[in-house]
Amino acid sequence: MAGKCTLASVLGLLLVFTLFQNPLTVCGQSIPAVALFTFGDSNFDAGNKQTLTQVNVAQGFWPYGKSRDDPNGKFSDGFIAPDFVDIFIIFVRCSKIIKIQYAATFMEIPIPIPAALKPGVNVSRGASFAVADATLLGAPVQSLTLYQQITKFNEMKAANWNDDFIKQSLFMIYIGANDYLNFTKNNPIADASAQQAFVTSVTNQLKNEISFLYASGARKLMIQTLAPLGCLPIVRQDYRTGMEQCYEPLNNLAIQHNEKIGPMLNEMALNAPDFQFTVFDFYNVILRRITPQRSLGYRFLRTNVSCCGIGTHTAYGCGLPNVHSKLCSYQRSYLFFDGRHNTEKAQESFGHLMFGADPNVIQPMNIRELVTYPVGEPMREAWLPTTSATVQARASSSSTSPGYELN
Repeated sequence: MAGKCTLASVLGLLLVFTLFQNPLTVCGQSIPAVALFTFGDSNFDAGNKQTLTQVNVAQGFWPYGKSRDDPNGKFSDGFIAPDFVDIFIIFVRCSKIIKIQYAATFMEIPIPIPAALKPGVNVSRGASFAVADATLLGAPVQSLTLYQQITKFNEMKAANWNDDFIKQSLFMIYIGANDYLNFTKNNPIADASAQQAFVTSVTNQLKNEISFLYASGARKLMIQTLAPLGCLPIVRQDYRTGMEQCYEPLNNLAIQHNEKIGPMLNEMALNAPDFQFTVFDFYNVILRRITPQRSLGYRFLRTNVSCCGIGTHTAYGCGLPNVHSKLCSYQRSYLFFDGRHNTEKAQESFGHLMFGADPNVIQPMNIRELVTYPVGEPMREAWLPTTSATVQARASSSSTSPGYELN
């Protein structure tokens, strides 16, 4: 009953409030005291675009943030995946006491990752440097390249975090989508050789920036592969693919890009033995959820259109002034909130997978394993193509865990 309190519930609440007074010293030692830093584009932007731009951005207003009643510049109806990872890291550190891995989520206690560019925020436990419209190449308008984001991190480092703390902390990167979206728009008839050359330029730049981040002190990185870009509702709408088809030229570019990530990171780990990494297979995570035969298994009723916007796929103009965009009645049944970004329900599932899933989703280790892996110790396993027998064996050996996904 709502009016009754048990001794256990009272003690539980007292414990939670104690943790928030000093979360880095009260918790158990299963996970070390670490910070979370994110870099990339709008998928990881915690509100930096809102601070950086000269005009009001739609993500600072309703219906963005609808599920949390807090439109704060994030490209979702609520939290984004790094927020949930941040929550999980803190509370799994306390799992010996609380006995619930994801207590923060279930108790609805928000610990959102702060936007680094927003004045006056507390960045003691990390920050998001990601900015909407970010690219690896070129000079994005009212945004920052990945190189500029890392430069900003270096400018803030001395005043906020020491070297040992940074070495133990987690760095998450998702970037490249805007490079390929812009390339396809500007080069609609590019042949295979031009596409391959562009992918090589983008991935080489990514390697350079990861090396820059390593030189800045980062030792534990999670790289998220690109989504199937041709299946984003805004892309389906712009390229008039219909409801069932994706725009395959963009998917092919994403596949070529993603195929280079794992081998590149393997090579970097061989050349720098204290470099530790993992790769989150975001491409196939999204692909499984938009496949009609599988989407209901993930409890999404609409996966080819977005919850908010206008157009054939309800994909354009969510939150923009003078655009009479539609808003779905129940966003938790949708995979996408706007034309490019996922709902909070989807973001939460991504956070769960990043933190505790099996090798068919994230490998060579998940985030929980990565943040507990001894600093400075060479990795025992390398990234492998997900079709390999070794990865399948790794996954099947723990197929009963909450993070398992069938191929």
